[in-house]
Amino acid sequence: MAVLGGNRMVLQALRFQTGDLRYFRRAGAYANSFHVAVPANASVGRGSTRQYSAEAKDELRVKYLDGDDSGIVVFGINRPKSKNAISRNLVKLLSEAVDDVKKNNKVRSVIICSLVPGIFCAGADLKERAKMHQSEVGPFVSKARALITELGNLPMPTIAAIDGAALGGGLEMALSCDIRVSSNNAKMGLVEAKLAIIPGAGGTQRLPRCIGVSLAKELIFAARVVDGLEACRLGLVNHSVEQNPSGDSAYLRALALAREFNPQGPIAIRMAKLAINQGIEVDLTTGLAIEEACYSQVIPTKDRLEGLAAFREKRIPNFKGE
Repeated sequence: MAVLGGNRMVLQALRFQTGDLRYFRRAGAYANSFHVAVPANASVGRGSTRQYSAEAKDELRVKYLDGDDSGIVVFGINRPKSKNAISRNLVKLLSEAVDDVKKNNKVRSVIICSLVPGIFCAGADLKERAKMHQSEVGPFVSKARALITELGNLPMPTIAAIDGAALGGGLEMALSCDIRVSSNNAKMGLVEAKLAIIPGAGGTQRLPRCIGVSLAKELIFAARVVDGLEACRLGLVNHSVEQNPSGDSAYLRALALAREFNPQGPIAIRMAKLAINQGIEVDLTTGLAIEEACYSQVIPTKDRLEGLAAFREKRIPNFKGE
């Protein structure tokens, strides 16, 4: 029954799943380099925009890279006055951007980064939170949790580029990504216990799955903040790199990883992600059944035939996600 349940679970999910940052940080470059993701009922493509006030739309810049980097999408958080804290508007913009890429089969990977030097995301916007009525706090946290869950459920690889502090909800956002890259001097921690609350957007669940139960408890109970080197030692991030004068070393490493993923078969990568994500939560027998179900989805694809033809003809394959 477990095997059959695993197959049903994965097949149900399958129905829904069949740039240099230094340039962007130059004065005046934001408006020309990033656009806000388009709504779900409009076509998605480079240069398309969603209409907001200038101040509101500036809080999230979305860029669809082109040329050899076509298929890579960058979410750039841009709330310098609030240290990229998670506000109602940022949750709204990120939710719309996630929804857009989820429906776009041409997107091969997503990088989430900061356009504010020295900060990734400081967590919840406590100034905004202080103005909320007690009855508003729960629904807002639920929306933020749903956003981070949706980010984690994107079918393509997601990479968090942590070039500065990622605290509280900021680290929870990064934990929902498949891969995390940080600068050596970045600071990370689930610090909610200092405010007499607990991580409310997945931190108590994703951190133990990332670094182990005992270490996760230690970090959360102590509200401890670690740097990039320690985070890499703990397994919290995949790579920690020396920060450069431009403050974007983690982004550049994340972009290099996305460029490694880009030439591979996009359907195969999506199915591999699905098999890993669902399989890791169940017993091995059910996990193998999930893998088999995912493998069955790549057999009839044109990309699989293209891969075989390219191997036979000793050339680079041209995968189209078909």
